[in-house]
Amino acid sequence: DQLLRSLAEQENIRGIAKRDVENARQFAVTSFAKSLLDTSDNLTRAMDAVPEELRKDTENHPVLATLYEGIQMTDDGLTKALAKNKLSKFGAAGDKFDPNLHEALFEY
Repeated sequence: DQLLRSLAEQENIRGIAKRDVENARQFAVTSFAKSLLDTSDNLTRAMDAVPEELRKDTENHPVLATLYEGIQMTDDGLTKALAKNKLSKFGAAGDKFDPNLHEALFEY
């Protein structure tokens, strides 16, 4: 009886340790992804700051057009990296909040 209890206790400890390791890994990935979302938002703001007519004007504003292209490539790369980890952008600014679709956190 004592041996069976010891074996069951060891199995429980292994299961708890495995679950704790998985939770810690998931928390690290979530925190990292969350910090990258801020970066993605900033890249989008930087692209939005360039007027439409100057984005492809390599003749009169080559530096600005090249800078815009580089920011866009960086944002695309980041979006692909996030997508590989099952994270994607959805919705647009000003969309109505749908509690059945969205998750919201209040941070301060």
